[in-house]
Amino acid sequence: MIFVTFPDGATRQLESGASGLEIAKSISPSLARRSVAMSIDGRLCDLGDRITTDSRVEFLSREDPRALGLIRHDAAHVLAEAVQTLFPGTQVTIGPVIENGFYYDFYRREPFTPQDFPAIENKMAEIVARDKPFTKEVWMREKAKAWFKSQGEDFKVELIDAIPQNEEIKIYRQGEWLDLCRGPHMTSTGKIGGAFKLIKVAGAYWRGDSTKPMLQRIYATAFAKPEELAAYLKQLEEAERRDHRRLGREMDLFHFQEEGPGTVFWHPKGWTLFQTLISYMRRRQSELGYIEVNTPQVLDRSLWETSGHWQTFRENMFISKTEDERVFAIKPMNCPGHVQIFKNGLKSYRDLPMKIAEFGIVHRYEPSGAIHGLMRVRAFTQDDAHIFCTQDQILEESLKVNDLILSIYKDFGFDDIVIKFSTRPPKRVGADDAWDKAEEALSRVLKTLAGRGAKTAINLGEGAFYGPKLEYTLRDAIGREWQCGTTQVDFNLPGRFGAFYIGPDSEKTTPVMIHRAVFGSLERFAGILIEHYAGHLPLWLSPVQIVVATITLEADDYAQEVIAQARKRGLLAEGDLRNEKITYKVREHSLAKVPVLLVLGKKEAASRSVSIRRLGSQAQTHMGLQEVLNMLEEEATPPDVARARAGKAPVQTPGLALSFIHSIRSND
Repeated sequence: MIFVTFPDGATRQLESGASGLEIAKSISPSLARRSVAMSIDGRLCDLGDRITTDSRVEFLSREDPRALGLIRHDAAHVLAEAVQTLFPGTQVTIGPVIENGFYYDFYRREPFTPQDFPAIENKMAEIVARDKPFTKEVWMREKAKAWFKSQGEDFKVELIDAIPQNEEIKIYRQGEWLDLCRGPHMTSTGKIGGAFKLIKVAGAYWRGDSTKPMLQRIYATAFAKPEELAAYLKQLEEAERRDHRRLGREMDLFHFQEEGPGTVFWHPKGWTLFQTLISYMRRRQSELGYIEVNTPQVLDRSLWETSGHWQTFRENMFISKTEDERVFAIKPMNCPGHVQIFKNGLKSYRDLPMKIAEFGIVHRYEPSGAIHGLMRVRAFTQDDAHIFCTQDQILEESLKVNDLILSIYKDFGFDDIVIKFSTRPPKRVGADDAWDKAEEALSRVLKTLAGRGAKTAINLGEGAFYGPKLEYTLRDAIGREWQCGTTQVDFNLPGRFGAFYIGPDSEKTTPVMIHRAVFGSLERFAGILIEHYAGHLPLWLSPVQIVVATITLEADDYAQEVIAQARKRGLLAEGDLRNEKITYKVREHSLAKVPVLLVLGKKEAASRSVSIRRLGSQAQTHMGLQEVLNMLEEEATPPDVARARAGKAPVQTPGLALSFIHSIRSND
């Protein structure tokens, strides 16, 4: 006999081996009808699975948020059946659930096109309407290989060979069609419903390896309700309109090319935006006592072996061997270099916390199919910082980091933030007792933040290999979530490198290392900003804040004076004195998302005034030159500088980045 406990605390004593469906029927026929799967001790399972030990069981309806992944997983199987029915000879490979949907990779000589989608969707609807049950079978390994080989499914045979010997070979049927799958699934194809849609087709190498066959990946999505699908498709349309790659071209910010896959070619305007982000961050962290450093790009293999990166992160690192047989790696992270700086010179507990910051360029290998504009690159700049502190300082310093992160996001227009606690991953370094301490410390931080009203969540097993972390996920203007900032508590790396400080007892003590990033990747954050604002960046962020456009040649001299006065006030101003119609100039600069146009003609030159036109508005306002410049100078002031001027916070010197921007301006 076994005991089954339900979410309301009720328990039942049952014969061992009862299935979830049998238990649901014994409780209520209606419960059995509306249940599509179950959770056993927090793990999603088929409703037909049998329970053989004391367990906590919960039945899931189709409307349960946890069932959404099952709807999409089932739809992937239906997509595969539809494709093989319509296009005989097509081989199926894998079809996982991903964020916002799913995909399935196919091997077929002829390319799929979006014109194929209506026929595939219609066939999928037929399969769903048949409402055939999903049934699980466990096959012997050799039987499974022989069957798929007989069907010409070579990729499936390779997948079976990759399954560990101690794992079962599971086969799921839906009527006559079957697939290799670890599960779970809902009870039948009919539970998928009709809220699915094929999105796009793309190429993808088998297992992400460019030496292996090219597959065709059909992306799709599915939802529990038609209105949810409609809302998502509308979001996709808006996301397409806001795509930072298109806007980057229109605004002349950056480009990519094949010779540098996953690396950004920043144009002057894009580099100005990039340096504005650095200048802002430099001011914010400087006022909190961070000291800025720079560490080498290339370091010997031995350092990465000591840190643990070589053992746990090797596949993501760029490696080079020199003629003298030394092996080096381009740094994928800044943290080992910061430990070396901490170790240089004797430190006392009175020196802690020591906050080391770097705008460090790192390189990480991403498969070519995963590269996506600024959002997924191989070379990027981190606003990285590491706080070396005592165990007693973890809570206070982590809360300071939290306050900094939330304040910065608010300055950039993000106020809907979720803080997710990511716990120890299966692949990690360090002893369990060190992880226990680190997770306990971050748990206290998370509890404190939740008590302040913060939105929080748990990501089991998603921590870094050297420590647990808090991930800051922000929601943009069209409802998409982006994980950016992190706070990671690390009891491992300092000790692995032998870092220490002299404690109050005059003994050597290993410091705790808090890893901190706010933007995360500056490239990615720039892309998020561009899409969040649809290119209509706030004036203080815009790489070109003003264009002075003339209507007539007689206003050229006055235009040059206006540009000079604007630049003297620190405004990023350019001129358009071309002999073109003003409607042409307005259209061109609107496409480039210039926030302010100052239009000058004979009348404006004579009265020392301007006609001001804002991006996105057809209205044009006539104002005096000094009045306009005063208004724009105030509007273009970064929010942290504006607060300092208002006496709400200290202000730091602009720093190197702002000096760089001024040098661009003076050379225009």
